[in-house]
This record gives sequence, structure tokens and C-alpha cells, in this order.
Amino acid sequence: MKCLSTVFVGLALLPFVLPGLQASELVYTPVNPSFGGNPLNGPVLLNQANAQNHFTDHSSSTASSSTNSALTQFNSMLQSAILSRVSSAVTSSIVGTDGKLTPGTVETTDFTITITNLSAGLLQITTTDKTTGQTTSFQINQ
Repeated sequence: MKCLSTVFVGLALLPFVLPGLQASELVYTPVNPSFGGNPLNGPVLLNQANAQNHFTDHSSSTASSSTNSALTQFNSMLQSAILSRVSSAVTSSIVGTDGKLTPGTVETTDFTITITNLSAGLLQITTTDKTTGQTTSFQINQ
């Protein structure tokens, strides 16, 4: 009977206790740092993704591919340096002593560069690749 009276006293006090309880809003906090989550979660998420990744890159695991990539990188840098020198030589032949472009045609081994005077101060520069026939052009105000 003592237990039952304790329950009734507890139920009687319930309306006085409930107004003191308050609820707050549910706030979503993303986990992924890319979407606003904690940056410290990044390594954990990356390790979990790597653990689940069953694909392997066979091209990067061989020693010859690293040699080829270094060779390819060197050839790319060499090509850029040569194209830079050709560009400088072409630029010096199409720019007059006053610093303005002069209409005309300049030919290299692989390209034909045509400068056309469209109207007062407007020049069109067209570059044609001799091997493929592709052209690109743009206009500038001089």
C-alpha cells in the first residue's frame, strides 16, 4: 500500500514538475566537412572510404609508368619552351616598331598566322594549323 501511495503522490506532483521541463529544437549538424561538418572528421571519413575501396590503380603501381610519366613531363616542358620561343619570334615579326600589330601573314612550319585589318582599329588574328586545317581566330582593338 505504501508503494501505491508513492505513485499517487508522484502523479499528483507531475503537473508541477512538467512546466519546468523544456524542449529545444532539433538541429542537424552535418558530419562531412565538405558540407559544413567538423574538419576533424575528414581523416576518419577518408580512412573509411579507403577501407571500402576495392579498386586499385594498376598504372601507378608499375615502375615503368613513373619513368614514362617523367619522360612525358619532360617532353611537355620541352615542347612548351620551344613553342614559347616560336611565339616570341612570331610576335617580333608581326609587331611594328610602334608596338602595334601589322596586317599580314606569318608562316611557321606548323601554323599560318593571318592578321587582317577589319575596320579602324579592329584587327582579326586567325591561326591555322597546317596539319589538321583547324583554325582559331579572335579580334582585338588596336
